[in-house]
Amino acid sequence: MSGKTQKMTQRLQAVRIDDVAAEGKCLIRTEEGVIFVEGRSGGPVAAPGDVVDIRIVNRKKQYREAVVEKIHSFGPSRAEPFCPHFGTCGGCKWQHIRYDEQLRFKGQQVFDHLTRIGKVELPPIHPTLASAETTYYRNKLEFTCADGRWITEEEIRSGMSVDKRAVGFHIPKRFDKILPIAHCYLQPDPSNAIRLAVGDYAFRHGFTMYNLNTHVGFLRTVIIRTASTGQVMVIIQVAEDRPEELKGLMDMLLENFPQIVSLNYILNKKLNDSYQDQVVVPYWGKPYIEEQMDEGSGQPLTFRVGPKSFYQTNAGQAFELYKITLDWARLTGSERVYDLYTGTGTIALFVARQAKQVLGIEYVESAVDDARVNASINGIQNAEFLSGDMATLLTPALFNKYGKPDVVITDPPRAGMDEAVTRNLLLAAPQRIVYVSCNTATQARDLAILDSMYEVKDVQPVDMFPHTHHVENVVRLEKRVLA
Repeated sequence: MSGKTQKMTQRLQAVRIDDVAAEGKCLIRTEEGVIFVEGRSGGPVAAPGDVVDIRIVNRKKQYREAVVEKIHSFGPSRAEPFCPHFGTCGGCKWQHIRYDEQLRFKGQQVFDHLTRIGKVELPPIHPTLASAETTYYRNKLEFTCADGRWITEEEIRSGMSVDKRAVGFHIPKRFDKILPIAHCYLQPDPSNAIRLAVGDYAFRHGFTMYNLNTHVGFLRTVIIRTASTGQVMVIIQVAEDRPEELKGLMDMLLENFPQIVSLNYILNKKLNDSYQDQVVVPYWGKPYIEEQMDEGSGQPLTFRVGPKSFYQTNAGQAFELYKITLDWARLTGSERVYDLYTGTGTIALFVARQAKQVLGIEYVESAVDDARVNASINGIQNAEFLSGDMATLLTPALFNKYGKPDVVITDPPRAGMDEAVTRNLLLAAPQRIVYVSCNTATQARDLAILDSMYEVKDVQPVDMFPHTHHVENVVRLEKRVLA
């Protein structure tokens, strides 16, 4: 065995997990530098405080990467996983960590990013806002139907022949392997029943399922959207035009699930499952479901959610997030508000009744169409929406046409704001900016640019996705008072 191979397969025994790091990995600090530790599908998963054996699988200049081979003892942050698929499925990766510890780790992640990347002066960060629901909190899930079921070690050893078709989730880092899910704790009823019914019908009627390597097969994905109103949308995505088989499946769903008010399908012959560029064909019912949210005025907002619409997947916690955003905007009714990356206008409409005027800007034209419809059905007349590239639209010409904003609310995608957008915000010079982010690393980068004119006054992490490492963060910035 070469020296290089020996280093790559180095094992460390009985070492303690010190902390969690980016992307939910665990971290061990050593004299040689840090080691980032992950579990393996079907293998042991470590938590902070655990004493473990690890195997080094990769060496970088400043760190090493390892996988867990054995856990000797559990640390105090441990919790009993509630899902039998834990350790194999790629979802809910933190369910083996106590929820209070998850919240603490997420708050620490926010602090680390804002201080190490942004290098901005911070007030004390508010404790991470817990989600009232830590299971069944999602209103949208997408299940893959594929000819590539994950085969367990026991099944391999048995030598038994197994049906390779499956309806479920991708195995982490294995795009072509699907884990069939007996029961998922992410989405409320009737999500599990619908998914199982689709799989059972497909198996009984001999449907082929899409092979992610050969790109052959009929059934591709099942997308289920639920709403707090009890309405359910189902979208079946297929790769082959087989109308009789599809009709039988769709009619079965309608017969067994009266909660479905919107049943749709997509014929997608591309080599990937993305469907934003595909035609969604309504099979039965409305082309949308309706979500409701009360923004405190006594007039609940109604949002139409279509097959391609973006809507926060944890609707209950989104309400808490928007309340913070509205509170920190400190509106009196006389302000002009810009809502950047407005999506379907949820935040813009949530604050509109307490502002003089709201201008929402969004890149995706179909989302802007949804925002305009949502404004209309809620009788909101002081909100206007524009579609186009943010860096091109948010310029002095826009300020001259619509007036400079008094308050800016921005909720960009994970990549954060384009630098041109951030610098044009400095030209607009609103009194206040409320920055909502799903990626505190890029948020920190943007705050560093804004720091020349704005001071961070409040920081509130919000847990939108319990049992994952993801955290939403809201920052309130106020214009600095020049001496």
